[in-house]
Amino acid sequence: MQTKLKRSETATNCDMVLATDLDGTFLGGTATTRKTLYDWLRAQAPRTRLIFVTGRDPDFISDLCASGEIPAPEYVIGDVGTTIARFTDGRVQPLVELEAPIADLWRGHGETVRERLHGISGLKLQTAPFRYRLSYEYGAGFDPDSLGVLQGLNVDILISHGCFVDILPKGISKGPSLLRLIAHLGLPADRVLVAGDTLNDLSMFQTGLHGAVVGGAEADLLAATRTLSRARHCAQPGAGGIIEAISAFALHPNPPKVTL
Repeated sequence: MQTKLKRSETATNCDMVLATDLDGTFLGGTATTRKTLYDWLRAQAPRTRLIFVTGRDPDFISDLCASGEIPAPEYVIGDVGTTIARFTDGRVQPLVELEAPIADLWRGHGETVRERLHGISGLKLQTAPFRYRLSYEYGAGFDPDSLGVLQGLNVDILISHGCFVDILPKGISKGPSLLRLIAHLGLPADRVLVAGDTLNDLSMFQTGLHGAVVGGAEADLLAATRTLSRARHCAQPGAGGIIEAISAFALHPNPPKVTL
């Protein structure tokens, strides 16, 4: 089901926006730092707003939030940027007007990509329900040069985490989709903190928004963000890195504090 964005939901009255990756980032760190961050986000809502920006699919996000252990987001950038949605009533509800350009770019490419990549050594298609992208895992025997069979298609290829290959519509990824969402909502860009730990998060840091490259991040992401002035290389992993960056950038008048 897709939904349209109500203009009453575009209020800019907020102290901060956290736009965060999940695995290794929002879901990473120690039990203490996770609890501190999650409790703080609940206490600061609705003036502090939460957006998940992840490679995970909508069903995973719905299942993750069902237990109530983590704070639910208001919005979701999912499927490595190819899903843009509200999170309401425990479900990811795609926003048709924001996803329309993505759907147009992907139209006709899915089956072609499947056919061209079928049988490539070491490459295995993931089983998640894909909408406007395809994702693979790779292992022994995989040669990145074999992806040359996709030459000529209007797609981007993203290799990350030493085991994943994402095939995305040209120009679509986490960062551009996040910018589209925050502009549509009228959120203040200078109060947004992005957070991530792998190379598929790079486009978020390339937006120029304040960024937390959390401790333990992928070496390729550290190298790629080294010269980005707003991408802080945090000492603490996961949630601890997010807490560290909120204070370092002075993004909130009452930042979370970890009690050891």
